[in-house]
Amino acid sequence: MTLNILIAPSGFKESLDAEQVADCIAIGILRVLQDVRIRKAPLVDGGEGFTKALVGATDGTLHTLRVTGPVGEPVDSHFGFLGGTRQKTAVLEMAAAAGLRLVPPRMRDPLVTTTYGVGELIKAALEAGAERILIGCGDSGTNDGGAGMAQALGVKLLDEAGNSLGLGGGELIKLKQIDSSQRHPRLDQVQIDVACNWHNVLCGEQGVARVFGPQKGASPETVEQLALALECYATVIQKKLGIDVREMPGSGASGGLGTGLHALIGATLYPRYEIVMQYLELDNLLPEVDLVITAEGCIDYQTPRGKIPAEVARRAKYHELPVIALAGSIGPGAEVNLQHGIDYFSSILTTPCQLSEAIADAAPLLTNAAEQVARLILVGRQIRRCTIAGW
Repeated sequence: MTLNILIAPSGFKESLDAEQVADCIAIGILRVLQDVRIRKAPLVDGGEGFTKALVGATDGTLHTLRVTGPVGEPVDSHFGFLGGTRQKTAVLEMAAAAGLRLVPPRMRDPLVTTTYGVGELIKAALEAGAERILIGCGDSGTNDGGAGMAQALGVKLLDEAGNSLGLGGGELIKLKQIDSSQRHPRLDQVQIDVACNWHNVLCGEQGVARVFGPQKGASPETVEQLALALECYATVIQKKLGIDVREMPGSGASGGLGTGLHALIGATLYPRYEIVMQYLELDNLLPEVDLVITAEGCIDYQTPRGKIPAEVARRAKYHELPVIALAGSIGPGAEVNLQHGIDYFSSILTTPCQLSEAIADAAPLLTNAAEQVARLILVGRQIRRCTIAGW
């Protein structure tokens, strides 16, 4: 009997994109099981690969350009236009201009990294005639609340003396005024929709500085500086624009970029899968399979808070499907995922190693891990045959 397997993974940050992850898992399975039908649905959540995935799914077009990277140096980036839409719809991802991958490890300081290049991508899409813009938030290397993005689009952020702030989240502690009079004129004519993690908020104990700052290079002291700066940012936004962003759903997405997009350029924030699943075919494939295998760079207590493996599991359970998750690493509290539709999870690592080694060897490690999963499936089949035979 043919076993139908759906492989629906995320990418592994700084290592493999979602398509590469799906290919590695398929290779590992086929080393052991021949009587299987494999379907692949590599997924994106607004982070790296969002633009290319949606452009590819709609037969759209991709456009390359150079923008200001997160550490202030030019980087090669891209945006796209979707195919088959009545509105001329551009799509872009913040990770292509301000992603963590673009911040060298020795330069990871979220007090100074900037989303300025994201604003340049938006400007390029506007000037290419976009009538609607889809923006993916994820995999960020910044914590500036979207201030740099807004500055690139003409929004002036001023200190008490009326001087423009510099770039980086640390500058926001000096914010006193917001001047939108020279904002890009086409922003008022274009619908901007943002796919973001709805669980991420700007301020408070679960604010983006405290939860994600350390992943971007922030020391404990830097985390507190960023938290204070973002509190100041939120205070001025509420005072000058009448918008309370502190705990607004999605306000902390991509180091607070969600706040800047909504409050400073008028974008609408959406839970990311409301946007993504309009263009990808996961839901159409689930009724046709017997088993789902998903994957992510890390599985931990945060995975149920909007990460791809948990979303895949949630949708798979509508069809009562078993779900296996493979991960580069297993972090604290990972067992909570067993309550959210994932039936088994495992790390691809078999021995202790440096992060750099794991990243470099991710493809063979993942392929070997998928082979081990296939061997467990084979054992399960043999047990079932024995049971049926009355053994």
